[in-house]
Amino acid sequence: MSWKIFSNAFLLFFSISSLSIAQRISGSSTFQILDNIEERIFAIDQLEFYEDSSNTLDFQDIIQAGFQDNFRINPDFDKRRFDISHTYWVKLSIENDPNSTKKWLLEFYDQSIDSLTAFLPTPQGNYQQINLGDALPFGSREFIHKNFELGIANDKVGISNYYFKIRSSQKADIRIAVRSVNRFVHYALSEYFAYGIFYGMIVIIALYNLLIYSAIREIKYLFYTFYLVSVGIYAMCVDGIAFQYLWPNHPQLNQFANGIFSYSIVLWAILFSIKFLNTKNRSFTIHRILQIILGLKTTLFLGGFLVDQKLFEIRFYDVIPFFFIFVASIHIWTKGYKVARFFVVAYGVLFIGVAIKALVNAAIIPHQTLLYYSLHIAFLLEILLLTFALADRVKILKDNRDRALRRTIRQIETNAELKDKVNKELEQKVKERTKELEQKNLLLEEYARQVSERDEEIKRINSLLDRDNYTLKSRIRESFQARLSNKLLTFEEFQKIFPDQSACMRYLEEAKWGRGFECRQCGNTKYSKGPKLFTKRCSRCGHIDSVTAGTIFHGVKFPLEKAFYIAYNSISKNEKLTLEQMASLLDLRKNTVWAFRKKVITSLKYQDLSQPNWDDLLALQEFPSN
Repeated sequence: MSWKIFSNAFLLFFSISSLSIAQRISGSSTFQILDNIEERIFAIDQLEFYEDSSNTLDFQDIIQAGFQDNFRINPDFDKRRFDISHTYWVKLSIENDPNSTKKWLLEFYDQSIDSLTAFLPTPQGNYQQINLGDALPFGSREFIHKNFELGIANDKVGISNYYFKIRSSQKADIRIAVRSVNRFVHYALSEYFAYGIFYGMIVIIALYNLLIYSAIREIKYLFYTFYLVSVGIYAMCVDGIAFQYLWPNHPQLNQFANGIFSYSIVLWAILFSIKFLNTKNRSFTIHRILQIILGLKTTLFLGGFLVDQKLFEIRFYDVIPFFFIFVASIHIWTKGYKVARFFVVAYGVLFIGVAIKALVNAAIIPHQTLLYYSLHIAFLLEILLLTFALADRVKILKDNRDRALRRTIRQIETNAELKDKVNKELEQKVKERTKELEQKNLLLEEYARQVSERDEEIKRINSLLDRDNYTLKSRIRESFQARLSNKLLTFEEFQKIFPDQSACMRYLEEAKWGRGFECRQCGNTKYSKGPKLFTKRCSRCGHIDSVTAGTIFHGVKFPLEKAFYIAYNSISKNEKLTLEQMASLLDLRKNTVWAFRKKVITSLKYQDLSQPNWDDLLALQEFPSN
């Protein structure tokens, strides 16, 4: 359906072009109104004009009889020679025919002319001044049409001279059509109908791709949508449709619109190409070159705002981005990326259209309607082909997915067969293994029975050992008490009994809690382990008691085994060591030995123990020493 619409539009453009070419007549710029002629188009090389380099002349100067010889036809003049710093005065002579049954008008094709002042003859022999141009609001025009039109007063026999003063900030394509109103209506309706098809297809395809993006969230579809919108608005700017419908009351936008949206086309075309062709993974060199081209185009775009608006005009270098995208797509296609095939054709068509448009704008090739609309046709073909490319990409990816799915299914079937085979082998091995385990279980049961018998034997032996151990401990304790009571042990001998602090702590623990725990705060006999070794926590009041708490050994700042020996020496019935001897032997200060000995003696006095033994010493409570 889309291809049929495009074919009709193409034929419409072709018919308009053919009729216009057939009716271009070389020779004098005087047009004779005849009912058998519908229109005549005058290019600048067929018009009488004068180039005012001083920009000082006004209408009263050029209307003088002596000045008329300055209006001449220059067959070699074209758009390339248009100087934006000069003023151009154009003269068009029309031989009237009051008997004509048709109404006639003048039309300027170039909608980008900034200032167009028309001086139209009146029946009274004067001239009426009408201001036109895209620097004025769109509603100020006599005809609400994208081009500039003026009515011809064909009510007086003779030749009427029409004068036009033209100034433009961009190279203007001065081209005047003299046509009947019927011809104008037919032409305008046909042109707007073609525009409707063109822009309608852009809108439909853009909405379609936007819906696809909203469904699958692939950024390339969003880039393509922005590209389509940029193409559409740029084409509207070139056609004058944007000024008519988008910003009719803001003519200042016309100075920038072409540059903004031509840059936007390049921007989104490069971003879309990078994503569609996957250049980052398939050819990093092409990826980097595309980024550089985008950077250069961005620099020129900013230069148009900051330096010179002439940078906004289409030039030869504007073909470079599309040419390189075209070459890059061919390269990636030849490397086996089948998805790029329609992309190559699309940008091939676009490259040709952009090249033709650039040559027409530069006046290198003559102006023809079909060539003038070459960019529209190229864009339309490219949009259709890129849409096919996106659909083809989905089709190729679907085929690849289907092939992968079929391979997966075959692999699953192979795996299932292998699984059945392995399961059968495993079942056989499990049976064999189960039989081996049953045999080993019997052996384990036999071993367990033997272990049980040996365990009973070990328990019996341990019982005997416990009894012998208890007897041995009793004898050792009796022997130890005898040694402590019979003679004064040397420090070396004493260290064999109490070699370190842990031995002293264990001895105090046995002496203090050997017959049961009793809380010193509340008298409770139940406890739990304390936060440190050799401590207990009362289960009722939570008081934490240590083995040294409440004894003369509480708060001792030097090794506990040395404190044991000082206490032992203090209660010995045999010859005691002097303070100097004790301090030298224990490697302590004499004051430290004296203070702890005094503490022991004071505790003995408080408890009235005149002849204490070692067990009494361990039971001594801590009392003040004064």
